[in-house]
Amino acid sequence: MTNHQAPEDTTDVGQVSTVGPAQRPAAATVVDVTAPSPGSVDRPSFVYALGQIEPRFPSLSVEKEFTQVIARTETAGLNDRQTFRATISERQNRYLARNLCWLLTIESLETYVLLPRDPADLDLLIDSYRDDPRRDDLDVVIGLRGQIAPPEMCNGLAVPIVVFDQIYSFDRDALVGSIPRPAAVPQKNDAQFRTNAGQLFDHLTQLADNAGATDEHRALNYLTVRYPQIYAMITEMHERNVSFTGVQVAQSSLTGMRSIVDVIFNFRDRTTDVAEKHYVRVDVTELHPFLVSKLSPYYER
Repeated sequence: MTNHQAPEDTTDVGQVSTVGPAQRPAAATVVDVTAPSPGSVDRPSFVYALGQIEPRFPSLSVEKEFTQVIARTETAGLNDRQTFRATISERQNRYLARNLCWLLTIESLETYVLLPRDPADLDLLIDSYRDDPRRDDLDVVIGLRGQIAPPEMCNGLAVPIVVFDQIYSFDRDALVGSIPRPAAVPQKNDAQFRTNAGQLFDHLTQLADNAGATDEHRALNYLTVRYPQIYAMITEMHERNVSFTGVQVAQSSLTGMRSIVDVIFNFRDRTTDVAEKHYVRVDVTELHPFLVSKLSPYYER
C-alpha cells in the first residue's frame, strides 16, 4: 500500500475499495461533542474528514468499458483488486479513473462524492485504492463541501460533493508507530505507549456522526492526525494513575472575527476520583485548521 505523507511541520504525526455499503458500528460512548458551530451563513463549508475512499461505477456504460479494457490487458496472476488498480493506473486508462464515482465512506456509510480541485490530483484518488484493504486503513480528505451530487454522478446516490485540496492515506498502525515517544517515557515502555496512543486514536475516530464538516469535528480530526502531544499526554496520565474519560469541544472565548474552538480532554484520578482537564485551542476559520495554543491545564470559569 502506498502511504502519502503530509508536508513536514512540528506538529505532524503522520500523513496521511470495493463496492457495497456495510452497517455503521456503534459509536464510542466516552465522547461528548456539544458545542455549536459559530460560523455565519455565508461562511464556506470546509471539510476535514477521516474515512475510506472507494470507487464506484456510476453507470452500466462505465462498468462495461472497464470490462472491455481489462479483456485487452495482460492480468494473469493478479487478483481482482490488483487488476482494477493496474488498469486505472495506466496513463492511457486515466479516462476510466476520471469516469468513476469516488466516494468517501465514514464508518461504512457513504458520506461524500470526491472531486479534485486540480485535475492532476486524480493521482491522489488512484493511490488511495489499496490492493489489500484492511479495516484500519484511513484516508484524510481536506476540501470544500458543495451541493448534493446529481443522480447521474454516482448511480443515483444523493450525498454532498467535496472538492478536495488534499488527501492523505495511511493505516492506523503506521500512524501510531510514527508518533514520537515522549522523553519521559523510557524505551522499555514503548509498547505500552503505542497501546495507549492507539486507544485514544480509536476513541477520536469513532465519534458519532463525525463527517468532518463542523468546526468541532474538523478540530478533532486535525488533532488526531497532526498533534502528537495528545498521545503523549495519555501515557503521562496513566503513569499518574489517571484515567481518560472523554473529550469535549467548546467555542473559545477568543472567537470573534475568527472561529476558534477549545478541545478539552477529561481525566479522573483512579484513587481520589478528582477530575482533571487539559485543553488545546484550534483555529478552524479556514480550510486548514491550526493551533492557537498548545496543551495546557483547563480550569472552569
